Amino acid sequence: MGRVLPLLALRAFAETGRHGSIKRAAEAMGVTSGAVSQQLRLLEQRSGAPLFSRTRYGVELTEVGASVHPAVLRAFDQIEHGLDLLEARNAAQSITICTVPSFAASWLVPRLGRFTSRHPEIEVRVEASSELVDLRKGRVDVAIRHGLGDYPGLDAIHLMAPELIPVASPALLAGGPRLTEPGDCLAYPLLQDSDRADWRLWLKAMGIEGDARIERGPSFDDDFLLIRAAEAGQGIALIRDIYAKEEIASGRLAVAIERPWPTAFAYYAVTLPHVAERPAIARFVAWLMEEAQAG
Repeated sequence: MGRVLPLLALRAFAETGRHGSIKRAAEAMGVTSGAVSQQLRLLEQRSGAPLFSRTRYGVELTEVGASVHPAVLRAFDQIEHGLDLLEARNAAQSITICTVPSFAASWLVPRLGRFTSRHPEIEVRVEASSELVDLRKGRVDVAIRHGLGDYPGLDAIHLMAPELIPVASPALLAGGPRLTEPGDCLAYPLLQDSDRADWRLWLKAMGIEGDARIERGPSFDDDFLLIRAAEAGQGIALIRDIYAKEEIASGRLAVAIERPWPTAFAYYAVTLPHVAERPAIARFVAWLMEEAQAG
């Protein structure tokens, strides 16, 4: 006990005996053939006995080498099995979540501490990206997406359906025309989403169509940017209510006119089927549902 073991030399011995070839052992270890040969010489010097003899086909174990090789090989196989178990356990307790930056910043991240307090054994990694991900590739465990819930071959769990509300800087509203009807918003610059669809759909739901002013105004590809532009007094923005709660509560934004509009789109937690087979994922999705219901 307490001896320093020549693990690299023993691994070279185990792999060379397994493959009957120094070259193939080197490939298995990711080193050069010369490095394997050097380690074998060191082990033979330490043991005081030859472990391999050369043949026309490669190398073969000597009588001494053959007597100890099964035990050494079994030991490395057990180490590798133990490492596999360790990595599998770590993977089972680590999950990656992907969602759009605005949802991550405004809703998910501020609440995430409650999950880690409840489940400190689960490590959560959050990726904020607007790009679609392929859950089947295994990099992402849960995708939180805004849509209609139609995700073929995947499980989509409804979380919440935010409403669109028109918001603006209080200073802009105080210095501009009075807003009493939805159509009065057209007297202000409109801050558009990337598709320039939200204002058109919201005004159509309010009975207003065909006005050229509906399509004008700068567009932004993320709600977080829309919020910042509205805070800066650049116009009125249509924002999902869950994104603007903090800004409204602090007075940085104000609701321009009380006409919330519930769209058909909602947020879903999207996973591969059989999510219960990964308890960490199942616990995270259950927590998401609980937080969404709490508002």
